[in-house]
Amino acid sequence: MQNIRTIRYCFILFLSVLVSCKGQTDKLNDNCPLIPKPLSVDMQPGEFTFGDSVVIELKTDDEEIKRAANFLKTFVEQTGSCKAQIGTGEEARNKIVFTVCDTIAHDEAYRLDVSPRTVTIASKGGAGAFYAVQTLRQLLPAECEKKICDENVILQVPCVNIYDEPRFKHRGFMLDVARHYFPLDFIKKNIDIMTLYKLNVLHLHLTDDQGWRIEIKSHPRLTSVGAWRKQSIAGHKNDVPRKYDGKPHGGYYTQDELREIVEYAHERFIEVIPEIEMPGHTQSILAAYPQLACFHKNYEVSCDWGVHKEVLCTKEGSFKLLEDVLSEVFEIFPSKYIHIGGDECPKDRWSECPVCQRNIKRLGLKDEHELQSYFIKRMEEFVNAHDRQIIGWDEILEGGIAPNAVVMSWRGEAGGIKAAKMNHSVIMTPRDFCYLDYYQSEDRDNEPLAIYGYLPLDSVYSYNPTEKLTSEQGRYILGIQGNLWTEYIATPEHAEYMAYPRAIALAEVGWSRQEQKDFTDFIYRLTIQSKRLDSLNVNYAKHFLFSVKNKNDKL
Repeated sequence: MQNIRTIRYCFILFLSVLVSCKGQTDKLNDNCPLIPKPLSVDMQPGEFTFGDSVVIELKTDDEEIKRAANFLKTFVEQTGSCKAQIGTGEEARNKIVFTVCDTIAHDEAYRLDVSPRTVTIASKGGAGAFYAVQTLRQLLPAECEKKICDENVILQVPCVNIYDEPRFKHRGFMLDVARHYFPLDFIKKNIDIMTLYKLNVLHLHLTDDQGWRIEIKSHPRLTSVGAWRKQSIAGHKNDVPRKYDGKPHGGYYTQDELREIVEYAHERFIEVIPEIEMPGHTQSILAAYPQLACFHKNYEVSCDWGVHKEVLCTKEGSFKLLEDVLSEVFEIFPSKYIHIGGDECPKDRWSECPVCQRNIKRLGLKDEHELQSYFIKRMEEFVNAHDRQIIGWDEILEGGIAPNAVVMSWRGEAGGIKAAKMNHSVIMTPRDFCYLDYYQSEDRDNEPLAIYGYLPLDSVYSYNPTEKLTSEQGRYILGIQGNLWTEYIATPEHAEYMAYPRAIALAEVGWSRQEQKDFTDFIYRLTIQSKRLDSLNVNYAKHFLFSVKNKNDKL
C-alpha cells in the first residue's frame, strides 16, 4: 500500500511539474512569440515603454550599425506614436543603445537586453545589430506594422535578456519571375517579410524558356523579343486536351529597377543573387537569337511549362553572348555568387548537332554529359575571373563538377550530400521540403491549382539539412532555401498564399538550432504572429489557424 501511495505521489508531482513547465513556456511565448526562435531567452520583470519619444544612442562609428539604427528610427516613427532621435541619451528618460561587443564572435549574432529604462543592443557588426532590431520589432504590438497605428496602441516591450545567432549563414528565398512577371512593389514587399523573419538571401530566377526579365543593353532583343510570350497554359499542363488563355504575357526589369531592388534589399541586410539559366531553359534566348541554337530556325518564347529540348549550342557565339550578359549582370548585382542554372538540359539536340559532336571530339570528352560539364566549367572560369563564384543546380555534378562551384541540391538531398563529401559548398533546397509551389493541403478542390505534390507546413518545419551528414561534412552546408516556382502562380496574392507561412517555417529551420525546434511550439508562436502578418496585409495560407482551433475545441 505504501508503494502505491508513493507511486501516486510521484505521478501527481510529475504532472504538477509538467503543467508548471507548460505554463512557463506558454507565458514565454505570449510575451516573446519570436520567429525564428532565439538561442537563449531569459524573461525579466517589467516593461520598456517608448513613450512619445525615445533616444537612440550609438556608441560606435560603425556605418552598418548606423544603418540598423536608422531602420529602427524609421520603423518607430512610422507608427505615428513616437519620435525617435539619434544622439546621446544621458538625460533621456528612455533610450536604446547600440554598442559593439568584442566577445561576440559570430557576424550575425546579437545580444538584446531590455530593462525598464534602457534597451541595449550589442553585436560584432551591422548584421547582428539589424537582427536584434527585428527581434525588438517582433516584441512590439503587431499593430506597429501598419504605417500609422491606432493612437491607443502603446509602444511597449517586455524586459528580457536574449542572446541569439543563426545556425546557417544562407537563409534564402527564391522567386521565379521568369514564368510570370511580378511588379517591383511586390518584390519589395516580399523583401520586407523576409526581413522580419531574418531571411538574408533573395534569389531571383530571371530567365527561362518562358521569359527573359533582365535588360541587357548589348543584346536588346533579349527583352524586345525574349520577354514576351503569346499566351500561357490555362489549367494544368497535363490536361487533355491542353488549353491556353490566349493572353500575351511579359515584362522585364530595367537595370535601374534591378539596382533599386538590390539597394532596397541591401538596406535590410539581404543579398540578391541573380540567376541566368544556361545551357538549358534558354528558349527565350533562342527566340531572340536563333543562330545560337544547334539548328537555325524560328523559335518562339515558350508558352508551355516543363523541360524543353531546345538548348544553347556549344558554339562560340553562345559563350560570347553569355559573357556579355554576365558582364552587365556583374555591374548590377554586387553579390558574391551568380547562379548559372545548369539544370534540366536535355542532350537530344547536342547528340544530333555537328558543332557539339566536333567539340566532344576536339576536347577529348566522353559524351554530352561531359560536354555540359565543359560548358559550366568554362562559364565558371569567366565568373571567377571577375571575383565571383557560381551556384548551380545539382545537375552540375553530372560529367564532373566545376572546381569552385556551390551546389544547390533540389532533386533531393543526394546531390548535396555527394557535393559535401567532395568538399564543395552546398545549399540544401530539396523539393520534398522546400518547394513552395506544391499543394499545402490535401483538399485540392478548395486549393488554387498547383504544379503537383503535397508539402504541408509540418513537413517543411521538420527538415534538418545536416541529418544525413557527419559533423565534418555538415560544415559544407551553407544553408537552406525555399523556392517559389510560378508556372501556376500569376498574381502577388497567389504568390503570398503559397509562400507564407511555409517560408517562415524555413526561416526557423535556417536560423534556430535543431534541438530547439518543436512544431507545436512553433504553431503557438505563429498563431500570435499571424496578427503581424495581418497588419502587413499578407495573404498567407491559414490552415494552421484552423488546426489550432480544432485542437482547442477537442480540449
